[in-house]
Amino acid sequence: MSERLAKVIARSGVCSRREAEELIKQQRVTVNGETVETPAFNVEGTEKILIDGEKLPQKDKVRLWVYHKPTGLVTTHRDEKGRNTVFDNLPKGLPRVISIGRLDLNSEGLLLLTNSGELSRSLELPSNGWSRRYRVKVHGRLDKDKLAGLEKGIEIEGVTYGSIKVEIDSEQGTNAWLSVTLQEGKNREIRKVMKFLGLEVARLIRVSYGPFQLGSLKKGEVKEVPQKVLKEQLGSKFSK
Repeated sequence: MSERLAKVIARSGVCSRREAEELIKQQRVTVNGETVETPAFNVEGTEKILIDGEKLPQKDKVRLWVYHKPTGLVTTHRDEKGRNTVFDNLPKGLPRVISIGRLDLNSEGLLLLTNSGELSRSLELPSNGWSRRYRVKVHGRLDKDKLAGLEKGIEIEGVTYGSIKVEIDSEQGTNAWLSVTLQEGKNREIRKVMKFLGLEVARLIRVSYGPFQLGSLKKGEVKEVPQKVLKEQLGSKFSK
């Protein structure tokens, strides 16, 4: 049975499926000695696939790490502006990993890392129903009714955001800490929604992603999730 070349590359753990499609577009992938020019290319699984002349690695067992991302790092392997990246600052000894979702430059907290491109793509899908929970420090006057209304979703500048649950943890003057829970996690979603409500985000910390928690992990630290826990939490996704 044939399948997309990008999917095969992602399953090897080299990169995500999206990144694999970019490599193909850049004509850096060959199949049986021929350069592939379009991501709409299927393989049977017996072909010789090379990226920049190198063979795909043998598929390793699926592994997952929780990482406490500090602020000031971008979640990308290469940054065109030359900024520090998450992957430049990981502890030595880790295999090549990719992130599950992203945290922007000024955000911190839990970032999941995996050696499986296929798992990364799977766990990013909103259809998993996995919530992302954040602690958010904001500056400005809270409108409790508008915050409560976010649970029904909101549209901002033509972009529709799904249900966002907001709880007020503490409030002092024009400063407040909020607990924010969402499932989609679109680009800079929390910052854009809070700005729309007249609130400035001063700090944004992701504390959980699905069943995985930041806990007491210190900034810059990485901890591997035990294989037993992976099997329990990921179920059928674990074998991808």
